[in-house]
Amino acid sequence: MNIHEYQAKALFEKYGVYVPKGVAAKSHAEFDSALGQLPEGKIVVKAQIHAGGRGKGAFTDGFKGGVKLCANRSEAKLIADKMLGNTLVTLQTGPAGRKVQTVYFTAADSIKKEYYLAILLDRATSRPVIVASTEGGMEIEKVAHDTPDKIHKVFIDPAYGLADYQVRELIFKLGLNAVESKNAGKLIRQLYAMFWDTDASMIEINPLITTPSDEVYPLDAKVAFDDNALYRHPEIVALRDLNEEDPKEIAASKASLSYIALDGNIACLVNGAGLAMSTMDIIKHYGGNPANFLDVGGGASKDQVVAAFKIILSDKNVKGILVNIFGGIMDCNIIASGIVEAVNEIHLTLPLVVRLEGNNSEAGKATLDASGLTITSATTMADAAQKIVSLVAA
Repeated sequence: MNIHEYQAKALFEKYGVYVPKGVAAKSHAEFDSALGQLPEGKIVVKAQIHAGGRGKGAFTDGFKGGVKLCANRSEAKLIADKMLGNTLVTLQTGPAGRKVQTVYFTAADSIKKEYYLAILLDRATSRPVIVASTEGGMEIEKVAHDTPDKIHKVFIDPAYGLADYQVRELIFKLGLNAVESKNAGKLIRQLYAMFWDTDASMIEINPLITTPSDEVYPLDAKVAFDDNALYRHPEIVALRDLNEEDPKEIAASKASLSYIALDGNIACLVNGAGLAMSTMDIIKHYGGNPANFLDVGGGASKDQVVAAFKIILSDKNVKGILVNIFGGIMDCNIIASGIVEAVNEIHLTLPLVVRLEGNNSEAGKATLDASGLTITSATTMADAAQKIVSLVAA
């Protein structure tokens, strides 16, 4: 789960991290009140969307930049007027962009140097890793590609926690002076405590800045949390912005389904994440394009299958559906009954290919055959993929 920058900075403050004074506004009527809480002087206006690259983005009406430095409150209000309600397109949003429904006003800062700092979960080692670089304010992927020697990492033993020598190692590689080092060490420890306590999957600060007075603090913030641990953090769940999420994915989460929308036209309904990934791969192999990842899990009910079909068909790009079920715990006949109910309820007219294998698969196939519905059966994954690709292309 992602949160907005202004929400991330509020969490930082709870862990003692200093952040510049900032106020969010969700309507034009709130601008004057929000700006009135900031000191006189330069103000930065930031569009709040769940995507990076805001500063280099452009709005669909031609206005450029989702992060703007303004000379005063009056200019900040004019810029915010242009951002709020407008659609911002960045490299991470795709061409559709994201509608800006919150703007964030912050006091401008005197910057001596910019750095990059992130705390992530490294899946290769199953350990948290702190990543730092002297090349802040830039795309970290470009830095890693062009100058990998400027990327510094320390891997943390989760049983022991962040060690002092690791903090010193990072600070030394960033080339900070004595006062900056003391301030940076405190900040790194505070951020790691937040990362661990909140079950975060990522805390990214780009840029982390030093000031002429040797202060060290985040100028930006991007934070994401492990969905599987959210049940332990209702206060974080309360920060969820459903406006930033695909309605299909919201509906799927309510039905306890794992769904991710893609840009293809062949919908997939599969049990098991590995099988779902393989199904998407084989569709691509035979020349098709998957429209989604959808895992109904190992023990889906008939109601969940019906819900899955409704979610699939809410995507107007879908031109055909492939159901690929391998029954272990899953009873194939339950899936078949759900398919029949869903097809009858929604009056499906798109091509539908179903492959059932494993637990009670023969009963499932009999249920499909007895339904009288237009359903194409398949015996193997390859057979199923070829059939749905052919039907969609026809």
